[in-house]
Amino acid sequence: MTHSTPEQKNDSSVEANEQKVTPLRCLLGSVLSGSLAIAMYFLTYSIAYTFATKPITSTSQLAIRISAAVRTLVVGVASLGTFIFGFVTLGLILLAIQLTLQIFKEKLSSSSDN
Repeated sequence: MTHSTPEQKNDSSVEANEQKVTPLRCLLGSVLSGSLAIAMYFLTYSIAYTFATKPITSTSQLAIRISAAVRTLVVGVASLGTFIFGFVTLGLILLAIQLTLQIFKEKLSSSSDN
């Protein structure tokens, strides 16, 4: 059990206020995530194109199966990263819309109470 001084409590409340979720922060995060999704898309496309244009050259059936599995795994992981960044982008945009609507509702309810 730790004992915190009033100064430490004040510092933590300042940090909490600085980390408040706002629509602008959500939109900036979605721009960053969207740019990463686009970059991952082009990387995934490049990987898939390279694998498609360079056939597996081996006489060993085991080597062909292993290389096909590795190629599938690499393209799958790159695709997963692309879709994750895309879904994060969509989620942040929807969160920004939700926060904006909540702000407007609060303003309307406070103005109607007066």
